[in-house]
Amino acid sequence: MGSAARGVLNRISLVLERKKIGVEVLVSPSSILRRGMNTMREDSNSMACLTKRSTLPLLVLSAVAAIAAPPLAPPFGNWTRLSPDPIVSPRGDGFESAGTFNPAVVKEGGKFVMLYRAQDHNGTSSLGYATSDDGIHFVRRPEPVLISETPYEKGGGVEDPRLVKFGDTFYLTYTGYNNVDGIGADKKDAQLCLATSTDLVHWQRQGIILPAYKGKWNVKWTKSGAIVPKKINGKYWMYFLADARGQDTQMGLAYSEDLLHWTEALDHPVLSSRPGSFDSQVVEPGPPPVLTSEGIFLIYNGADDKNIYSTGWVLFDKNDPTKVLARAQAPIFSPGPEWEKVGQVPNVVFVEGLVRDGGRWLFYYGGADKNVGVATALAR
Repeated sequence: MGSAARGVLNRISLVLERKKIGVEVLVSPSSILRRGMNTMREDSNSMACLTKRSTLPLLVLSAVAAIAAPPLAPPFGNWTRLSPDPIVSPRGDGFESAGTFNPAVVKEGGKFVMLYRAQDHNGTSSLGYATSDDGIHFVRRPEPVLISETPYEKGGGVEDPRLVKFGDTFYLTYTGYNNVDGIGADKKDAQLCLATSTDLVHWQRQGIILPAYKGKWNVKWTKSGAIVPKKINGKYWMYFLADARGQDTQMGLAYSEDLLHWTEALDHPVLSSRPGSFDSQVVEPGPPPVLTSEGIFLIYNGADDKNIYSTGWVLFDKNDPTKVLARAQAPIFSPGPEWEKVGQVPNVVFVEGLVRDGGRWLFYYGGADKNVGVATALAR
């Protein structure tokens, strides 16, 4: 590489450092430089241009602009809490007495419908149901809509729903947790399951869709299925959580022809944890992804070495769900109020619900594995 090219790279690095762009971009400065140089060579005077100091700032600015362009940013602005207090909290001495958290939310028929994980004092989870006109004030049904009924839900119950709709049918991914006689060494297992419904109240189980201890690379549990809301290359796609050998809680990818039967797409995680980062221990899919003109945008939940859970994002190629284009370098949402820091699990914000509501986004999350909160951001 010539001195002019090296100088450009040095300038790019300096500008990036000064800008402190909070995005990990899967495009190198050198590749941008090569594209710029190739374009310039097409001009008859391109070699002369390369040697002129006046062209270097232009090339630097072009490279920085390419890296910091809007396609590599989230489709929303900064998050703010829409309510300073929880919008759903434990109550009574029944199915939701110990915790209400990790909600899935959709807007259907002009109303916001929430399915949330409800936990009783025995530690068994079920799915509660609530509706709202404004997305903040929810009215709850007195009984859950999905409870522990099968062997793979024994003791632990049903946990952490995600919702997506195809046609007239809602597809609910959830974790079936057996903590009584599971196949793990500790007699516990968690497995990614599926149920379907046309009214969000009456659910038909479709069974375990990615079993524990039987994956191509996952060696323990499976959880947290976030289904892409549109077919890509003739297939349905789903990001999920599993345990890799030597490193638990990594993100995987699966595909399906019918939304009912799923196959792992890779023999390795599609997104891994990063040492020293806010997601150094956990990389867990959040709500179903959003399809934008730039790609498949997925919010995910990360945990660091202190087990503090915060929110990140990643952008996958819209034509190749395995290809990462960009990824947040810093969290976009972290525990703040006391109720997000003190609960069944401290220091947790865990996003599972996402609704586009006019010119804003609403993000629904569990706080400290005890309460439900909501944040908002303007749409870009």
